[in-house]
This record gives sequence, C-alpha cells and structure tokens, in this order.
Amino acid sequence: MRPESEAELAEMIAGAAEPFHIRGGGTRAIGLTTAPQVLETGGLTGITLYEPGALTLVARAGTPLVEIEAALAAEGQRLAFEPMDHRGLLGTAGVPTIGGVVAANVSGPRRVQAGACRDFMLGVRFVDGTGQVVKNGGRVMKNVTGYDLVKLMSGSWGTLGVLTEVSLKVLPQPETSACVMIDGLSEAAAQEVMSRAVTSPFEITGAAHAPGGPGDQPLTVLRIEGFAGSVSYRLGRLREMFSDHAVRVETDAHRVAALWRWVRDVEMMQGTGGDVWRLSVRPSAAPGLVADLRARHDIHRVLYDWAGGLIWVECASGTDLRPEGLSGHATLIRAAEETRLTLPVFQPEPPAVAALTQGIRARFDPKGVLNPGLMA
Repeated sequence: MRPESEAELAEMIAGAAEPFHIRGGGTRAIGLTTAPQVLETGGLTGITLYEPGALTLVARAGTPLVEIEAALAAEGQRLAFEPMDHRGLLGTAGVPTIGGVVAANVSGPRRVQAGACRDFMLGVRFVDGTGQVVKNGGRVMKNVTGYDLVKLMSGSWGTLGVLTEVSLKVLPQPETSACVMIDGLSEAAAQEVMSRAVTSPFEITGAAHAPGGPGDQPLTVLRIEGFAGSVSYRLGRLREMFSDHAVRVETDAHRVAALWRWVRDVEMMQGTGGDVWRLSVRPSAAPGLVADLRARHDIHRVLYDWAGGLIWVECASGTDLRPEGLSGHATLIRAAEETRLTLPVFQPEPPAVAALTQGIRARFDPKGVLNPGLMA
C-alpha cells in the first residue's frame, strides 16, 4: 500500500483490518515485525518549505534524503547531525528518506558536538494508529511549541504513528575541515585522547578510534571544522596538546570527507559475514567493555565513535553480545533472521519503563496496527 497524500494514509489506517509494516525507503530494516501488509511512505514526497535565512526546512516524510541534501548544499547548508547511510552495512537497496532518518533518530559522528537528529526537530505531522492526523511543533524556529511529542516521534521506529511531514533546523556548511590523526594507540590510550579532545575548548566535531583502521593499524581521528583561520589555530593547539604522540594532519577536504564517511557508515564492517551490534555506553567504560566482550566472545572488528560513547562491534553469527547488567544500550543491527527470532533487536527495558512504553503505545496505537513486534 502506497498512499499519495496524508488524507489517503489516514483513511487507510482508520479502516485497517490487519497491522502494517511501515516502510520508507527500506534501507534501515533492522528488526522483524509480525505485520502481514506493507505500508510505504514513498508517495509522500517533496520539500514544502525551505527558508535558508531562517535555517529551517520542511519536507514530506517520503522525500529522498539525497534530494534534501542537494537542496541544502545549493544554499551552503547541511543537516548538522550527519545521518549515516545503512545500505552498505545492511546490504539493503532503496533510497533513504527523511522520514526514515527521523523515525530511527539516525545520528552520525557529529552527534558528539552538534547533537542527535531529535535535537534538530522543530515539528512533525503524523497519522496515529486510529487514523487521526496529529500536528506538533512548528514550521520555523520562532514558532516551535510542544517539543516533547516532536522528540518522542524521533526514534519511535513507526510504532506510534506514520510520519507524513517533518520540520528541521539546518546549519551552514563550514568553510573548511581538517583531521588530527594519531597512529598506533591502544584502545585505552585512544579513549583518553578522545576524552581530552572533546572536553577541550577546540570544538571537536568528530572523535573516533579504529583498532584496525583503513591500513589495518590502530587509528585515532579527531575532526575540526569552521573558518579557515580558526581551523588552522585549533590544529596547532591540538598538536601541542598531543605533542607526546606522533600526530598527522589531513587538510584535503575530499580525503577528510571520505574518512568520516568511512566512520559514519561503518565501512570496515560492510560486506563481511558477522553480526553487527551497536552499543551506546559511557565513553570511559568503552575500552573495558570491549575487552570483556573479547574475552567471552569471538569478536571480529570494533569501531569506536562519539569519543567512545558509541561502539560498533562485529562478532560471530548468532552471538548474544548484550552483557548482563549493561549500563547503556545494545542494539542488534545486522543478523540473520533466525538470530533475530531468538534475540531482541533493542535493549530490553526495565519493567517500569516497559510499562510506560506500553501505555504510550496504547494511547497512540490502540488497535496495535503499526509495526507490531518491532520493538518488543
């Protein structure tokens, strides 16, 4: 089913006799749903408002992300939260949509400085599980109200409503960007370097560490962006800060962009055979957690992002990599269907939080027709 308007979508959901599997571009399918029929949002397309001077953009949920990025680039602007492209990691086809980005709260390496997708949301329109059209927030920054519901829809994976339109804050493209790179650090040493960098006054917009980098050697990378003079000054100060390490600097814009795509899209785990987990933890706990996982499981590859707050781990197929008593979240991103049938995709919630979640879902989707089973 592929509605071409919000009214048509509302009518479909209101008259639903069976549950729906909500699908945008089909590029971020990480979970299983028991829904027998597919509801696509790809017919709801188009940028409906773009005011570069006000740093705001409004688009229908099915609008391809590439179309939005092209419109922003033409005005020297961008989505600051740097959404990743899951296609290489998951082996999916299709075209990513802005609705899918918001529904999954997709946030890339710049989250460590700029914030997540939900932090740039100004407003939403969506159809809930009863077929009612709901509008929350505003279309421009000065008219934003009702942030709570706007943020609630970001990362709800289509279980509370089907997004039809999103309003976003955008930011200018930086004049230049550069990377500080340090080779050969242990994971504990890399964590210390990243922590010092992001807590410094030098506005780090990316901090990542790969124990097996592009040259299959440990590589720690720090990104800075902004006006050329400021970037040059901060590069010098970072060189001084880490003078006890062999620091390299990359200033070529294309190579810097390619390096951070490599981090953002987890290219080191693309086309490989293992399961992939995404762990969100306290950065200082990351090296110890990974060491413990290595001691107990067959770990293939590891990538630290968000200064250690986000860990990508590839392991042997069928492995339950979710530590007991984890202080954080572990999400199963890539696995065979038989593994997904036995392991929950998302971090199980404590009983009190689970009860609250079920109450919210019952309010927005009392018939249980929107992606049932996806986040169970």
